[in-house]
Amino acid sequence: MADVRTQSHQLIVHPQRQHEGGIKVLHSQSGPSSTQVLAVVGGVPVGGALLLLAGLTLAGSVIGLMLAFPLFLIFSPVIVPAAFVIGLAMTGFFTSGAIGLTGLSSMSWVLNFFRRARERMPEELEEAKQRLADMAEYVGQRTKDAGQTIEDKAHDVRETKTHDVRDRDTKGHRGDTKTTHEVRVAST
Repeated sequence: MADVRTQSHQLIVHPQRQHEGGIKVLHSQSGPSSTQVLAVVGGVPVGGALLLLAGLTLAGSVIGLMLAFPLFLIFSPVIVPAAFVIGLAMTGFFTSGAIGLTGLSSMSWVLNFFRRARERMPEELEEAKQRLADMAEYVGQRTKDAGQTIEDKAHDVRETKTHDVRDRDTKGHRGDTKTTHEVRVAST
């Protein structure tokens, strides 16, 4: 019924490092290296000095804003329009510079285009002349064919009208001689 097979399993054991207080010990128990000690000795004073300067700068900015706020409030009818005008002037200068750079780059592109076109001009001119000659020959042939077709149709119409007039004359309609003459004149 059921085939029972035995399978062998292997268990691989890897050696693990010892843990002391939840921190892996990577080095021997001798202590920090000299580079680590120098980094801490040099880093703590520099970091502390930078942190002190950042705090002094923040305090000076807050004090300066507190002293300048009444002046901003008193002179705001002058300062706000002045700031608006200065902002518009700066926008105008930046826009002018951007448009100038765009114009210069456009001129440079056009000059490079003409310079490259002048190098290729003789070859392209010959190609254009050949295409123009081919097109003129094609249009001339088509015009000649169209003229021949019109001439053939006019000849067919002339013959058809002449036959119609002759058929009327043979049937005994003597009063149609004027119309016969007019048709013949009109068709010739």
